[in-house]
Amino acid sequence: MTTETDRTPGRAAARAHRVAALRPAYQAELADGTGRFFAPRRTDCPWCGSVRLRPRLHTTDLLQHKPGRFVLDECGDCAHVFQNPRLTGPGLEFYYRDFYDGLGEQRLAGMFATRDRVYRERARSVAPFDPAPGHWLDVGTGHGHFCAAAHELFPDTVLDGLDLSEGVELAEKQGRLARGYRGTFPELADELAGRYDVVSMFHYLEHSTDPAHELAAAHRTLRPGGLLLIEVPDPECSYARLLGRWWLPWLQPQHLNLVPVANLRRRLGELGFTVLLEQHGEAHDPVDLLAACWLLLDALAPREDAPWHPGPPPGRLRRVLRGAVFLAGAPVLLLAALLDRAVARSARRTGLANAYRVIARREGAAAAGRGAAA
Repeated sequence: MTTETDRTPGRAAARAHRVAALRPAYQAELADGTGRFFAPRRTDCPWCGSVRLRPRLHTTDLLQHKPGRFVLDECGDCAHVFQNPRLTGPGLEFYYRDFYDGLGEQRLAGMFATRDRVYRERARSVAPFDPAPGHWLDVGTGHGHFCAAAHELFPDTVLDGLDLSEGVELAEKQGRLARGYRGTFPELADELAGRYDVVSMFHYLEHSTDPAHELAAAHRTLRPGGLLLIEVPDPECSYARLLGRWWLPWLQPQHLNLVPVANLRRRLGELGFTVLLEQHGEAHDPVDLLAACWLLLDALAPREDAPWHPGPPPGRLRRVLRGAVFLAGAPVLLLAALLDRAVARSARRTGLANAYRVIARREGAAAAGRGAAA
């Protein structure tokens, strides 16, 4: 979440040049509309198969402001929340492009690099169950910042990472990972079978087109007795309903599946895992009100230039107006940040924790076979 004032003039000029260079290709791609980016609408729940579906949310892309409208449905039986219609392969490529990489890479990499305290807390949650894991795989590792922080707590642990983006290769070159694997987890799971004492997935499953396949891949990759550490947004969080489309963890269109904790626990048991720990308050990231206010201000302010917006680029007046909106909203943002901090102390008790964390142990092959048969 940035504004024009967050960038130096040199960076702003460089970004403007990149936007101009990318605009013709984006506009050509959008000339036929966005229909091909969406699969046919499902009539059943992808988690349990129930046909009792109800709309949960209608929204737009509130971060990049790429064109398109997105719907989240909720299952009336298991409460699973999922994007419907879901993005196709070309749709995923279009909406992810320039978010974590390209135009968005510097912003997000800088944000992730400042979260060492959060990363260490996540890593520390494993210690009571395995104080010295030999090999650890972080799935969805991005640029490997979590692994770098975890290495401070577990200096003798070999920390590998897996991701679809080129960031995982850069992380290996820069020494944050012992080994970086680029690709999808289910496709690489057989190659990595039985190698790891810990597999972590931090805010990864919600991006997956098929979370159940990801969990099965984790089971194949772990040694018997190994630990699976998962952290995901909690769709049952009270903020999800209070803030509606302004609740940041909805993150459309990137988040495809949001799994209630009871569903995850049940599926882990079927696969042959035993849940050792469930945390809510500890996984809470106190940004809900701040992010909601920022998203609202961003929606009210004139748009930043982007190649998926038809030209011409915004002139000086629009840039000044955008800055003025955020300047006027600064007291609201400050108050929201203070309220977020106050709420964090009682997030679990009040149902306002926006995420949950689960640690599960992989049991023996016999248990896994029973889970697969179920």
